[in-house]
Order: sequence, then structure tokens, then C-alpha cells
Amino acid sequence: MKIVIINYGAGNIKSIQFAFKRLGFEALLTNNPEEIKTADKVIFPGVGEASSAMQKLKESGLDLLIPQLKQPVLGICLGMQLMCKSTEEGNTKGLGIFDVEVKRFSSTVKVPQMGWNTISNLKSDLFKDIKANEFMYLVHSFYAEQCQEAIATTTYDVEYTSALQKDNFYGVQFHPEKSSLAGEQILRNFINL
Repeated sequence: MKIVIINYGAGNIKSIQFAFKRLGFEALLTNNPEEIKTADKVIFPGVGEASSAMQKLKESGLDLLIPQLKQPVLGICLGMQLMCKSTEEGNTKGLGIFDVEVKRFSSTVKVPQMGWNTISNLKSDLFKDIKANEFMYLVHSFYAEQCQEAIATTTYDVEYTSALQKDNFYGVQFHPEKSSLAGEQILRNFINL
């Protein structure tokens, strides 16, 4: 099984790589298009600010490659947000894989949302053996609105989409690599898709 973590300078890549190692898999960190194209599974991570992360993708041509991938792809945190149509963060146009806008939480709540929160309305094999209202670890100031491609939701200020799926593309707002045994189960489920 060839697992590739896209390394484009905007990711929490080491913690994801260690999470796969705990599951018994070696994951390759790379931005090489050929390595990415020939992977069995692709992880698209991201932490930081959307417009600068998108710029890094464009500089390496990954903005054109990622939407064309045919194998299962998992976007994590900012990676998921960049897979959306656009984000208010830096007024950034996304990859357009998911037909949803990313908005900023209102000033009525503490921003960023940081810590444990529950996921519900689970609708995918990505969540096999995960119970409703399982806690996941989140750190974010922007969220994907409710949409048809939602496969999980979370409530903080508003009910929002915390996981997405369209065809072979999956995205999670939370950090499975930091979400204890349930997070590891989600990564295992992704490997088994």
C-alpha cells in the first residue's frame, strides 16, 4: 500500500506520518507529481493561512493535479477547506472539488475553536465503527457551510460541515491524527476504502 502525504509547505505532516506509522504503514512525504499520481491513497494536509497555502499549491502545479486524482484523497483541516469552492480567509478561490463556501466563525464565540468537539450525522464508510457524537480534536477559525456533500456535522456557533465526500475525495475539518483511538480508526477506515 503506497500512502502519500502531499508536502507543499503548509501541513502538519509529521504528526500524520507518525499516526500512519502507529497503524503499521509507512507514508511518503512528497510534492512529486509522479509519486502522488501512483499512490494508492493520498493525504492532503494543511495548517496555516488559506491564501498563502493556495499560492504554494499553484507554484508547484498541485492545484491542477489534486482535482484530477482518481484514488481516494483525504483532505485534513486546511486541506479540506482548500478543496472547497472558496474561503473567506484571504478571499481565496479553492480547488472547487466540493461545492461549498468556507466562512469565518462569528465574533460571538471564541475564535479559533480549539479543542475537542463532537461529530454527528455520520454518513460514510470513513466512519465505520465510529459512534455518533464521538469527540474529535479541532483547531480552526473558518468552517464549511452545510451542504449536500456533508458526511458529518459539528456544532460551534452554528451547525457546520465537519466532513465531506464527493466521489473519491474526502475531507475532514478535525485532526484524526490527534483524535486518539477514534481518529486512528478513521485513518484505518480511509486506508481500507
